[in-house]
Amino acid sequence: MISSLNHIPPAFVMFLGAVMLPFFPKKFRSIGFLLFPALTLLLIFFLEDGDFGNITFLKYELLLCSVDHLGRIFAAIFAFITFAGAIYAFHIKDTSEQVMALIYGGSAIGVTFSGDLLTLFFFCEVMAISSAYLVLSGEKHDSRKAGMRYLFVHLFGGSFLLAGILLHFLETGSLKIIGILDIHSTASWLILTGVSLNAAIPPLSAWLSDSYPKASITGAIFLSALTTKSAVYVLIRLFAGWDILIYAGVVMALYGVLYAVLANDIREILAYHIISQVGYMVVGVGIGTELALNGTTAHAFSHILYKALLFMGAGTLIYSTGSSKLTELGGLSSSLRTVLMLYMVGAFSISGFPLFNGFISKSMVVSAAGEVHLEAVVLLLHLASVGTLLSIGLKLPYFAWFSKGQGVCKRKPPINMLIGMGLLSAFCLIFGITPRFLYEYLPFNAVYDPFTVHHFIEITQLIIFTFIGFWLLRDKLKSGSTISLDTDWIYRRPKKYVMPIVIGSVNNFFIGAENLLLSLSKSIAVYSRNPGAWIRTVFLYKLKKHTILNFDPDEARVGVFYTISSILLFFIFFMFTWLITK
Repeated sequence: MISSLNHIPPAFVMFLGAVMLPFFPKKFRSIGFLLFPALTLLLIFFLEDGDFGNITFLKYELLLCSVDHLGRIFAAIFAFITFAGAIYAFHIKDTSEQVMALIYGGSAIGVTFSGDLLTLFFFCEVMAISSAYLVLSGEKHDSRKAGMRYLFVHLFGGSFLLAGILLHFLETGSLKIIGILDIHSTASWLILTGVSLNAAIPPLSAWLSDSYPKASITGAIFLSALTTKSAVYVLIRLFAGWDILIYAGVVMALYGVLYAVLANDIREILAYHIISQVGYMVVGVGIGTELALNGTTAHAFSHILYKALLFMGAGTLIYSTGSSKLTELGGLSSSLRTVLMLYMVGAFSISGFPLFNGFISKSMVVSAAGEVHLEAVVLLLHLASVGTLLSIGLKLPYFAWFSKGQGVCKRKPPINMLIGMGLLSAFCLIFGITPRFLYEYLPFNAVYDPFTVHHFIEITQLIIFTFIGFWLLRDKLKSGSTISLDTDWIYRRPKKYVMPIVIGSVNNFFIGAENLLLSLSKSIAVYSRNPGAWIRTVFLYKLKKHTILNFDPDEARVGVFYTISSILLFFIFFMFTWLITK
C-alpha cells in the first residue's frame, strides 16, 4: 500500500478533489474540502526521496515529482495550511471557491515537487488563474477589477518566466531543475524577473497590496500563504547566493513596513507585511549559506502559519462588523475577546516575541547576516522588526479593539472560524517553544540555537522601546482615509491612453475580421441557394422589364461588395492551401 502511494504526485490528490467536490452532496462538500488536503498531507509524509512521474510532452521528458527535504517541508506546510483554511471556511457554501482553493493549493504543491522548469511553469500558471478567482469572488465593489489586474500582472510575469525557460533550454539543452542558475545568463535574469513578481519584490509588488484586501474573506487565507512562499522556494532552488537578492530583500523589509504604517484597511496592513516578511527570506536566499537557507525555509514555514492566522483574525473582524477600516472599528475588546486573543498570538509571532514561532525563524536569517559580517543588513532588518511590532502588534489591535470607535459586532463568527484560528495559534506556540520539531526537518546541515541570552536581551529591548514610542505617538498613528501612491501607478495611471492602443486596436481588428468572415459566409450562402441570381448581382445588372432605365444603384453596391468578397475569399483560400502544402 505504502509503495503504491509513492507513485502518486501529491498535487494530483488535490486536483482530484477539485474534480470530485462538485459531485458531493451539498451537506458533505465542506467535509470533502477538508478531506483532500488531509490526504495530501498524509501522502507527503509517506513519500520517499527520489524522482517519479516521468512523462513525454512534445518529445521532451518531463518530471512531475522530484522529492527531497526542501520540497517536502514546503509541500507539507502548503497542504497543512490548505487544510486549516478549509476548517476556517467550513461554513461557506460557494463550491466554486472551494474548488479553486484546492486547485490553488495543489498547484503550489506541484511547484515544490516539479522536477523540470516546464512543469514548474505549468503549475505557476495554474496558481495564477485559480488564485485570481479568489480575488474575483470578493464582496467589495472593486474586487472584479482588482482580480483582473491580478490575473494580467501574473500572466505578464509568467511570460518572462516562460521566455527565460525557453532561452535556458536553447542554451543548455536541458529543462531539469539541477541547481543554481548562471548569473551571467540572460535566461537566468528572465526567470528571476518572473519569480520576483510572484515573490512581490518591489517594484513588482503592488499587485499584492492591491488584490489581497479585496479577495473573499476565506480566499485571502490561501492567498496569504501560497503564491509568495512558492516563489521563495523557487528562489532557494535556483538563485541561492545571488548578492542582488540581499539588497532586494532589505528594500522589501523596509518598504512593506513603511506602507503598512500608512495603511488604514486592516487586510492592506497585513498584505504589506507579507512583502516585508518575505524580504527576510529573500535576504537569506541572497546570503546563500546553509544557515541562511535554513533560516529562509524556517521563516517561510513560520510565516505561513502566523500570517494565515492574522488574515483569519482580520477576516473574522470583517465578517462580524462588516468593516475593514481601522477608522470604522474600535471598542470590540469585549464582544470579540476570543478573536483578539487568537489574533495576538499571530501578532506576537510576526513580531518575534520569545516563545512564538517568529522568534525561532526570523532570528536565524539575521544571525546568518551577522555571520558574514553584513552589519548594515542586520541593523536594517532590526529596524523593519520595529515597524512590524508597531503596526501589527500595537497599532492594528489597539485601534481595532481598544480605542474608542464606532465598531459594532453585528454577528458572531461561526465556531469553525475560531477553531481554524485556534489550530494555527497552537502551532505558532508549539514551534516557538520547541523549535527542534521544525529544525530537524530543515533541508541543510546548520546548527542554530535561538534561546541565547544575547538574543533575549536584543528582542526585549526592541519590544520595550517600540511600545514606549507607540504609546507616546499613538494619536498620530491613526490612519485617515488616504491613498498611498504605490508602484501600480505605473500601469494604472496610463490605462486610459494605453487601453485604446493595446486592447482597443486588437479588438477592432478581430471585430473587423469577424465581420468580413460573416459577410463571406453570407455571400457563399446566397450563391448556394441561387447561383444564377448571385452571378447576375455580381456583374451589376438585373434586367427589369428589359430596360436599362430600371437599373438599381443599391443592387450595384451590393454587387461590388460581393465581387470584392469573392476575390478575398479566393485569395485567402489560395494562401491557406499554399501554406499547408509548402
